[in-house]
Amino acid sequence: MRRFSTKLMLAAGVSLSAASFAGPAAAQEDLLKMQANSADWVMPTGTYDNHRYSALKQITADNVGKLQAAWTFSTGVLRGHEGAPLVIGDVMYVHAPFPNTVYALDLNHDGRILWKYEPKQDPNVIPVMCCDTVNRGVAYGDGKIILHQSDTTVVALDAKNGAVAWSAKDGDPGKGETGTSAPMIVKDKVYIGVSGGEFGVRSWLSAYSLKDGTLLWRAYSMGPDKEIMVDPEKTTQLGKPVGPDSSLKTWQGDQWKIGGGATWGWYSYDPQLNLIYYGSGNPSTWNPRQRPGDNKWSMTIWARDADTGMAKWVYQMTPHDEWDYDGINEMILADQQIGGQMRQTLVHFDRNGFGYTLDRATGELLVAAKYDPAVNWASKVDMDKSSPTYGRPMVVSQYSTDRNGEDVNTANVCPAALGTKDEQPAAYSPDTGLFYVPTNHVCMDYEPFRVSYTAGQPYVGATLSMYPPKGETNMGNFIAWDAKQGKIVWSDPEQFSVWSGALATAGGVVFYGTLEGYLKAVDAKTGKELYRFKTPSGIIGNVMTYQHGGKQYVAILSGVGGWAGIGLAAGLTDPHAGLGAVGGYAALNNYTALGGQLTVFALPN
Repeated sequence: MRRFSTKLMLAAGVSLSAASFAGPAAAQEDLLKMQANSADWVMPTGTYDNHRYSALKQITADNVGKLQAAWTFSTGVLRGHEGAPLVIGDVMYVHAPFPNTVYALDLNHDGRILWKYEPKQDPNVIPVMCCDTVNRGVAYGDGKIILHQSDTTVVALDAKNGAVAWSAKDGDPGKGETGTSAPMIVKDKVYIGVSGGEFGVRSWLSAYSLKDGTLLWRAYSMGPDKEIMVDPEKTTQLGKPVGPDSSLKTWQGDQWKIGGGATWGWYSYDPQLNLIYYGSGNPSTWNPRQRPGDNKWSMTIWARDADTGMAKWVYQMTPHDEWDYDGINEMILADQQIGGQMRQTLVHFDRNGFGYTLDRATGELLVAAKYDPAVNWASKVDMDKSSPTYGRPMVVSQYSTDRNGEDVNTANVCPAALGTKDEQPAAYSPDTGLFYVPTNHVCMDYEPFRVSYTAGQPYVGATLSMYPPKGETNMGNFIAWDAKQGKIVWSDPEQFSVWSGALATAGGVVFYGTLEGYLKAVDAKTGKELYRFKTPSGIIGNVMTYQHGGKQYVAILSGVGGWAGIGLAAGLTDPHAGLGAVGGYAALNNYTALGGQLTVFALPN
C-alpha cells in the first residue's frame, strides 16, 4: 500500500571512482565491483543483496559512545525524508522529498555544493501522493544519477555536473500514479516501480535502458499472463506451475483493471541466479467485499529474470487481503544453514506480521513465523506441504473484515494497516547471522465501506483508528531476528514505531533512528544501547556509513513524515485522518517538529 488520507490529499576538484565513466555494457560489472568497496555506498540498498551491512569497523561497540556530529547539511525541504545518500568517491549525492531536489556534495569540503538539480513539477501531484511526499533515494550507474520524481518521471543526471542526460515519463499522476521508490540498476537496465494502490492503479515494474531511457519491458501485478509476464507452465508458486490465467481467475469481472498491487518498495538482485526480487502491494479497494477472490498477484513476492522480466516464481503472502497488509517490504538475500543444508535464502518481513524465509532459487517456503507476538489476525501460516492450504495464513475469523458476505467493523486487529513493518528496511549481519528489524507495535479498528472508482480520485473504502496493543504503551520495537528458526533473539521497545532503516557494521554495532529524532547505536549481539544523539527532526530515513580520508562516517537524513508522521508533515489534527495514524501518533508533537537535515557523525580525532 502507498498510504492515504482524504485530509492529506488536501494537504570542481572532486574525483569519482574510475568506474564512474565506464560505458553501459560495463555498468553491472562496475556496480558489482563498486559495492564491494565498503568506503562507498553505491546504491540505495547498499548492496544488491540488501544486507545494509558495512565491513567498516573503525566504529566499534567499545568506542561508538564517543561519536560526534562532524557536519550537517539542510536539504531546504520540509516533509518526510526517507532513504539515504549515496557516496561515490569524493562525492555524496543527497535527495529530498517533493520537489525532489538532488545535491552533489564535496566530501573534501564538509559538503560544499558541487551542483543542484531541482525539477519543475506540477504541484497538483502532491494531492495524489498517498501519505506524504517522500522519495526513497537515487541510484548510480554508467556515470549517471537516476532520480524517480514524484510525477513518475525518471531522470538520468550526469554525475559530474547534474546535466540531464535523458528523461522518461513512467505514469500519469492524473490517474493517481506517482513515484516514491528508489530505482535499482542492474546491467544496462533501470528498474522503477509505481505508487497508487489507493487510487485503483493497476501497478507495474518498468525496465528502462540505462543508456537512453527507452522502455524495455513492463510487468503488471495483475491481469493477463502476457501483461504480468508469467509463463503458465514455467512460473511456479510453491513448486507448482501457476497455470493459465492465474491472476484473472482470482478477480471478479474487470476489477483487476483497477487492482492495485503497487511496487514502490525495495528491489534486490542475485547476480548468480540473474533474478531480481520485489514485492507487490495491497489490492484495490481496501473493502474486500468489492473484490472477491485471492486477488492474485497482489501481496506477492516476485522473482523475475533480470534480462527478460519473465517471472520464475511467485509467492502470495496474504490472499484476498482484508487489512491493507502490503507486500512491498525488502527482500534480503542471505545464504543460511537450514535443516543441515546450506540454502540460498530470501528473507522478507511482511506487513502482515510474519517473517518469511524462502529458497530464492525455487521459491520454496522454509520458515514463516510471527515477528511480533501481538500479531493476531492469523494464527499461523500452514507449513504442511500435503495440505490444500499449504503456504496460506490461517485467518482468525474474529479479525476478518469480510464475513458471511458482509462488511464487518472489526476491532483490535494486530497489526494495524501500517503493518508490523512498513518500508523501513531491515539489516543483516553475516557476523552474527541475525537480521535487525525496525518494527511497528500497533493495532487497529477497521471499518470497511463501499466506494466507487473514479480515475485520479481516492479509492480506499475503509476508516481506521490505531493504537498500541491492549495493556501496552510502546508503539514500536527494534528486534534481532533468527530467520533460520523464526525467533526473536532480543527486542528493544520504543515509544513510537521505528520508522528508520537499520544499518549493521563489522564493528559489532547496529544503528537505527527514532520518530522522536534520535540516532541510536546498539550492540549487535545483545541489543544494549551504546549511543544516542537527538537530531533536529524525527527520523524516517535509513542509516548509512562510508569512509573518506581514512575515517569512517555515519550519516542519516532526519525530517519527520511518512505515514506515521503524517499529522506533523501535513498539519493534520483529526485523529481519524491519515487512516488513523494522526490519532495514533498525536504525541509526536511533543517531541519533534518538521525538518530536513543530513547529519554526519564521526569519532573525534
